[in-house]
Amino acid sequence: MDVDAEIRDLSTRRRLPRAYLERWLHLDQSGRSALLELARALKFRTGQLVTALDLLDELSVRERTSAAKILARPPLRRLVTASGSAPERAHAVLEELRAMRFPRLHETTQRLKAAIAALRLPRGIKVLLPRELASDELTIQLAASAPGELDRLLDALLEKRGDFARILAMIGGDDDV
Repeated sequence: MDVDAEIRDLSTRRRLPRAYLERWLHLDQSGRSALLELARALKFRTGQLVTALDLLDELSVRERTSAAKILARPPLRRLVTASGSAPERAHAVLEELRAMRFPRLHETTQRLKAAIAALRLPRGIKVLLPRELASDELTIQLAASAPGELDRLLDALLEKRGDFARILAMIGGDDDV
C-alpha cells in the first residue's frame, strides 16, 4: 500500500475530519511519510493527529521549513523512540511541538514550575497552573485526612503567602517579579 493510501486508511479508522486529511495529503511526500510514521509509532488518536497537523502547519509557516524537517529534529526523535507507553510518548511529542511553536509560553511555564518547586511545599498541597496560561488563576488543592494535617497544610500556605503573590504576578504577566 502506498503512503497516501495508508494515510487515507488511518484517517478513516481514526475518523479524521476531511479537512485534516486534505491538509495531511497536501504536505510534501517526506512530510506525509514522516507524520504517518509518527502516527503509527505513537498510535495517535484523532485529537492528537489534529493537534499535530495544526502545530506542524503553524511551525512550517513560521520557520519556513517542511514538516519532515521539523519531525526529524533530535528532541522529537528522542521522544518517539524513548521508553514508555505510546500514549505517554505521544503526549510528550505534542508538548515538544507546542514548546517549539510557543517558545515564550514554554519558557514562562518552566519559570513558573521552577518557582512552585522552589516553595518546597509539603505533601498534601498541589499547585496547578492554568492550562496554557490561558487565565491568571492559580489553583491550590489540599489533601488532608485529619484535622491536624489540615492545620499543618494551611499553616504552610500562609507561610508562603508572599511567594504565592509573586507567582500570581508572574502568571498575570508581570515579568519584573
